[in-house]
Amino acid sequence: QVQLVESGGGLVQAGGSLRLSCAASGRTFRPYNMGWFRQAPGKEREFLATITSIGTVLYADSVKGRFTISRDNAKDTVYLQMNSLKPEDTAVYYCVSTPGVVRYTAANAYSYWGQGTQVTVSS
Repeated sequence: QVQLVESGGGLVQAGGSLRLSCAASGRTFRPYNMGWFRQAPGKEREFLATITSIGTVLYADSVKGRFTISRDNAKDTVYLQMNSLKPEDTAVYYCVSTPGVVRYTAANAYSYWGQGTQVTVSS
């Protein structure tokens, strides 16, 4: 069973930066995608970014140019560097993973989810 553990969330002022990390364990399949979603109170889960095993990325328009996804295959870890944060970025951020090479944007395409980490951006 794959387990994903996020870290790096917290409170930051608008305009600031945070770097989220997600470490995977228990993985037995290759290749696989990793990515990030978020969910704000009262809203649906929102796709942010995904990255394939060879580093091909896809971003949501809402974060393109501000967020950068990367991964370290040796550590089975994915990162989300978030810059120029806005109060509307406040949400619980989830790490996701799924077998394959397709850069899915739908939440139900991802088999594995982390427990989430809170990001709060103050104005």
